[in-house]
Parts: sequence; structure tokens; C-alpha cells
Amino acid sequence: MSTPYKFLTGISFGILFLIYSPSALKAQGNLLINPKRIVFEGGKRIMDLNLANTGKDSARYNVSFLQYRMKEDGSFEEIKVPDAGQNFSDKYLRIFPRTVVLGPNEAQVVKVQLTRTNLLVPGEYRSHLYFRAVPNVKPLGEEPQKDTSKTISVKLVPIFGISIPVIIRVGESDVKVALTDLAFQTSDEKIPQLKMQFNRVGNMSVYGDLTVNHISPEGKSTQVGIVKGISVYTPNLKRRFLMNLDKTTGVNFREGKIEVVYNTQPDANSELMARAELLLN
Repeated sequence: MSTPYKFLTGISFGILFLIYSPSALKAQGNLLINPKRIVFEGGKRIMDLNLANTGKDSARYNVSFLQYRMKEDGSFEEIKVPDAGQNFSDKYLRIFPRTVVLGPNEAQVVKVQLTRTNLLVPGEYRSHLYFRAVPNVKPLGEEPQKDTSKTISVKLVPIFGISIPVIIRVGESDVKVALTDLAFQTSDEKIPQLKMQFNRVGNMSVYGDLTVNHISPEGKSTQVGIVKGISVYTPNLKRRFLMNLDKTTGVNFREGKIEVVYNTQPDANSELMARAELLLN
């Protein structure tokens, strides 16, 4: 009779979750960060990030920089070398502390400081500050062992993280943005949707809130959609965007027109950046 093989139990695999959306403040690991983006311009030299642990357990986070390329569909791809027309900001920044330990419902400030400003030439620089949760994993010898003579046990240890952009702007901005290629459609789930394209030109990125209104043939305006925190980063010249519209408003999307407005956020005095209309059949 053959002897059954015994396998090592408690094999841990790390799974990395990145929160790329600039509008997201909360990582899946109960980390809350405010503000959700940092922009150095004018005379700013140091800024504070407020971190809070909303969970019931203590958590440790390592702080580092990552570099990303924004694709035309708005998703991100990690890179090591900047694209043509793209500048990284990390070599002009200091962050402290680099490791943060937060107890339940505890908060701490992380400082981001601008350095080596004499080396900055006019333009925009961007890197992403990444907060990576360090899992609290016990050594295999400290965990209770079960009889594993006939089974393989695999333990998944999720690793959570959240990243936010840190942008340096030097010089005057000449950026402009236009909204084109508007198209209305209905999804397979009967959800009204609006497609569009952001077209950016100039030396800086754009960031703002998108509001969609339906204008009836009689001139009545009804808000049917809003998305906050939409960006088009340098060096991208365009970004495709698809959003769901609110079908509970009772408007008739077969008549009238759709108005799309792209504004800077209220804390930036809410200036109009772009506006477009789509006639509905």
C-alpha cells in the first residue's frame, strides 16, 4: 500500500488591488484619504494628506510613488519611462513619513513637499502617490495546522492599495478642451447612455465635473447625469467616455436635446471648460 503524499499548507498568494479612479477616496482596505489629488502651483511648497483608518483592526501602509499612462478609454497602465510630452513629478517631491501605522479609527497626516524647484521648467509634472497595505500574516509555524495528508490548502492574502495623482504645474496654462462625437444609445439592460470624446490641447491636464441635462422641446431642463472628477492627463490629446443616464426622471430621450457641460470643480470657482449639445430624434 502506497504512502499518501503530504503537502505544505497555508501557501499565501498576494493579490494587488489598485484604486485608479481619482474620484475614489476610500481603499478597500478601510483607508480614507483626503484630498483625493494634490496640485502644486503658484507658491505652494508643502501640502498635507489626511489619512484615516475606518476599520476595526490596526493597519500598516507603505507610501511610495508609481508612474502611470492614461489610455484613451480613461484606464491606467503602469510605466517606467515617461511618454513623449509626459513628465514625472516624483523626483521633485519628498514625502514623510514613508510608513504609516493606524489603529482603529485613528488618523495621521502625511506631508508632501516640493523640492528642487530650480530644476523645474515650464510645464506639468505628474506621478501617483501609492499607499500599499502591508498584510498582517502570521508565520506558518504560528498557525494551527490541520491534517493535510490528502488535501492541498491555499490561503489567499489580499493586499489593498490606493493611489492619488500628485501634480506640479509651472508657468501659465494654455490648455483648452472640447467635447465632440456625442452619441445617444440604449444598453442591453435598457439603460440610456451617452458617448462622447474629450479633446485636450495645451500644456496642462484638465480635471472637472461633467453634467448632462435633457432639454425638452418646450425648453424644460432636467438633469439626467453627473460625473465628478473626470480628467484628461498630459500628454493625452483625447479621452473616450461612456456614461449612464438617469432613466427615472421621466424625460423622453426620443425628443428634445441633450446638453453636456464640463466645469472645473466648485473649489476651483467652477469655471466652464467645455459645452456641447446633441439633438435627439
